[in-house]
Amino acid sequence: MFIDHDNPEPPLTAPPRQRFDVPALEAELAAASPGKIVETALRTAPGKMAVVSSFGTESAVLLKFVADVDPSVPVLFLDTQWLFKETLAYRDALVARLGLTDVRTVMPSPSALALRDPKRELAFRDRDTCCEIRKVTPLATELAAFDGWMSGRKRFHGGERAALPVVEEDGPRVKFNPLARLSRPELNGVFAAAKLPRHPLESLGFTSVGCVPCTHKPAPGGSVRGGRWSGLGKTECGIHLGPLPAAQADR
Repeated sequence: MFIDHDNPEPPLTAPPRQRFDVPALEAELAAASPGKIVETALRTAPGKMAVVSSFGTESAVLLKFVADVDPSVPVLFLDTQWLFKETLAYRDALVARLGLTDVRTVMPSPSALALRDPKRELAFRDRDTCCEIRKVTPLATELAAFDGWMSGRKRFHGGERAALPVVEEDGPRVKFNPLARLSRPELNGVFAAAKLPRHPLESLGFTSVGCVPCTHKPAPGGSVRGGRWSGLGKTECGIHLGPLPAAQADR
């Protein structure tokens, strides 16, 4: 290909991302139902809104509200390669039950794993870095194509989530939390009313399920997420701790 260095073509640039009025959206949805929040999210970024789901113990509720509005919305599922086999089976059962048609499995970069976790033991000595290469960076890469996303977090989880807004900024994107105000009894009510299946590990005492090395049963009377990274001073994997980093293939 001939390149005229004296008269170079102007560089191709991506169109600017849409800017969102997050305070106005938060005010609009102050008393909205989860279904209404989902509808607003999809209308706010048409064709550019995704759902991020772990297919964990509470995931069915958000996915049910999404499927009621549009079962073709992209659902991003982070397969860290450390998931319980029960979670993978539960994903397949929920996809079939709710009729979801665009569930995308997001996996860590093989080269990043080979470089930074070749012996598959990072989860036992540096959990923050393990979460970074298996969750944070892969999700950032996948979300580069979207203007917004939805999460299933709730205020009753406590910790950093106690003051969770319904709508928040995530760098250049907007993030919706349709279940933020839902209480635990209300969550269970949706499961019962919609006859949603429960995660198989819930019957064994697990109240929150993530990766195998970092998931345990919570102590009696503990919080719903008390079994995640138990005793390690860690409560979040990183995908919700501020804006996701710019996508890099092999961080």
